[in-house]
Amino acid sequence: MSASFELNVTIREQAGTGASRRLRRSGRVPGVMYGGGKDNAHIVFDHTDVMHKLEIEAFHSAIIDVKVDGKSQQAILRDVQMHPYRRQVMHIDFQRIRATEKFDISVPIHYMGEDEAPGVRIEGGIFSRLMNDVQISCLPADLPEYLEVDVSTLDMSESVHLSDIKIPDGVTITSLAHEGEDLAIATIMPPKIEEEEETEAEIEGIEGVEEGDIDAEADAEAPAEEAE
Repeated sequence: MSASFELNVTIREQAGTGASRRLRRSGRVPGVMYGGGKDNAHIVFDHTDVMHKLEIEAFHSAIIDVKVDGKSQQAILRDVQMHPYRRQVMHIDFQRIRATEKFDISVPIHYMGEDEAPGVRIEGGIFSRLMNDVQISCLPADLPEYLEVDVSTLDMSESVHLSDIKIPDGVTITSLAHEGEDLAIATIMPPKIEEEEETEAEIEGIEGVEEGDIDAEADAEAPAEEAE
């Protein structure tokens, strides 16, 4: 079951660029909530509050209890727009959900046993995450906070795939269900140091040949100098 969060918002009366700028200058953030068979609601919330929540991984894949002027509505986070270079939230989209309707959402993948994998612990490989989250479909009551994958038995160059993820009851991975693609999500790669060592060896070999050529030329010129 996913973590639960609460967010207090109010309806904003004015829309548009100018109104949004004034809200941001006052420490608030404009947003919109849509779906659930209701009209779009233009909302505003406290910047500091939502920024703290966005720093929590679970908030991005949780069912959020959005209190609009004191009335609760269940929603999920759909989009966050950040300032290009400042630590500032510019706009947020929420989607209402219904208890009886399935919805799609991305949840994080937690890899277990990375350091225990023989490919890392014994063979010195590098564990590489090809996916950090995965798109799933489920009812609100079945939404997991994250999905686990055990990688403790991986050897060098071996991979784990979408089908290796532990899926709770009532949850489906959308790409497996609709497209049938069992994509790799993590693998153990050979260490880069091997390539670097080979390159260094090649350079040393070339330098050795050049030095040998120089010595050979010097030896060839020596008799001529003695003859003079």
